[in-house]
Amino acid sequence: MNLLHISDMHFGPRHWLGRNELLLDKLNSYPADIVINTGDNTTDALEIEFEAAGSFLRAIDCPHVVSIPGNHDKRNMRSADYFRHYIEDVEVIRPLNRDNCRKKDIFLDENVSGIKDTFTDINFLKNISIDGESFLLVCLDSNSLYEDNGFVDPEMLRTLSHLIARANFDRIILLNHHSILDTDSDPLFNSRLVVEFIRENNIEHAFCGHTHQLSIMRSTDLYHKHTFTQYKNGSLSSCNTLNDTNMFLYYNNFGSEAMKIHVVRAILENGLLAFREEIINTAEVLTRANSSWICSDR
Repeated sequence: MNLLHISDMHFGPRHWLGRNELLLDKLNSYPADIVINTGDNTTDALEIEFEAAGSFLRAIDCPHVVSIPGNHDKRNMRSADYFRHYIEDVEVIRPLNRDNCRKKDIFLDENVSGIKDTFTDINFLKNISIDGESFLLVCLDSNSLYEDNGFVDPEMLRTLSHLIARANFDRIILLNHHSILDTDSDPLFNSRLVVEFIRENNIEHAFCGHTHQLSIMRSTDLYHKHTFTQYKNGSLSSCNTLNDTNMFLYYNNFGSEAMKIHVVRAILENGLLAFREEIINTAEVLTRANSSWICSDR
């Protein structure tokens, strides 16, 4: 299975002034079975930004494009409606017990907001079959309304675990916006709970974005005998970061011993778009590092 990972497009004021059609041509030159988009589709969660991001995503030539929100996508009371209308038309998962929810503004006051659906979290599951193998994508909302820091509601983790236990699949993958294993100035505050959730559901692969820095690292819990790998992408096309952080990642033979990771950087100079690609052979890296390895931009 081949997987394409994009993140942090930031349509709106932070979106670059490069030619989107050239970027789309490059993305579509990689034969992906699944495209994973780990959030920050917009800059300020305005409807026009969601519309532009959705149009771009629909132009990606892949039958399975799965997107989640980022912190920038939740800066509007109507963010959840806009996300479902323009980006990912999904039935969001509701908590098993609403009274146990602790995330700020996870429910809005309908008398104040005037919004019919006052639930703001966007958690969902997607089951995708590729060559007879079933992949369960767990899409976790680590964002809070009007906040840049990350927080995952514990009741939503309990609800997702309840549903995962009843699902049929061969392999399971986690998508969330904030980094779990490393961080920046706007961290995921309760990352420990997410790590426990990953272990309890035997998740081996987690994808994220948010920091605009490439980082691929593997964590091993020696006590619980569980290992998972976090794949953290840079920004696809944000004009407020250095050129070499604008990138997308392509995973050939994802999750296998023969997996190769293509790091494709988009460079914009004097209005001209160019691409620089490097390939990480994970088998060679794992041989050098025995059971753990890290590849990161620093």
